[in-house]
Amino acid sequence: MGYFNKLFKKKIKIGLAFGGGGMRGFAHVGVIRAFEEYGLKFDYVTGTSVGSIMGAAYANGMTYKQIYDIAKNIKVKDIKTNKIIFVPSKTDGIENLIIENFGNINIEDLKVPFSAVAVDLKTTNQVCICKGNLAKAVAGSCCVPGIFQPVEFGDYLLADGGLQNSIPSDIPRYFGCDYVIAVDCNKSRTYGTDSSKVLDVLSCSIRILMKSNAVRGYLYSDLMIGPNTKKFKSTKTDGFEEMIEEGYKTAIDMMPQIMKIFEGKVGKKKIKDYTPNEITFIK
Repeated sequence: MGYFNKLFKKKIKIGLAFGGGGMRGFAHVGVIRAFEEYGLKFDYVTGTSVGSIMGAAYANGMTYKQIYDIAKNIKVKDIKTNKIIFVPSKTDGIENLIIENFGNINIEDLKVPFSAVAVDLKTTNQVCICKGNLAKAVAGSCCVPGIFQPVEFGDYLLADGGLQNSIPSDIPRYFGCDYVIAVDCNKSRTYGTDSSKVLDVLSCSIRILMKSNAVRGYLYSDLMIGPNTKKFKSTKTDGFEEMIEEGYKTAIDMMPQIMKIFEGKVGKKKIKDYTPNEITFIK
């Protein structure tokens, strides 16, 4: 009987969640390299902000080399096209990046089930986009308020998913994943200030909010891969090779833990609520 139980044992489903972090998201590329070297395949992929770009590439079946070739050519001026201070850019640069490298496709066309996480400014709800135009969905997920203009997506007005869910580890669980591995490329997101100047206080307050949003990602993941990207800027591409290497080394160092999950040797987390009421699913 034991033999037949093993023979017909249900395959475990493993989800992958890529967190936001601006240009620090280059570390995701190194993590993907490590997954590729070990031949790891995930059943569901999701991402917030820059994580939605990396997640879409991964779900599209792109290799590490293909993703690296795209990443090395990314320039801030091609993404944030408006040079006037305090005037948000349109998201054309992000959309063009997706269309030029993936094609003008829908999320449903990707090889692995995928969703991009954003926030609807009309309702203030988190939005999990599982279908529709990929370029628009990713642009909405990356749409940092004040940096980019909100993105119209059907009846929704989208802004950066990091406003509510920086590391969307809870989403794969809704779609039936038994385990979730997440990547936090921005774990140094919070640091304080000694200044009482308005802009410094405001910036620090935003970082505190970002930290609280990231807590959910740690709660709902079975394993968090957290490359050290503290010395890099989220707004600059400087050091992108180092960030990729840091992501790779961190994932390789954690590979024994990762493999235990793929082998089903880790107990499942018991979390009662995977789908809070404030999430809107477009599927």
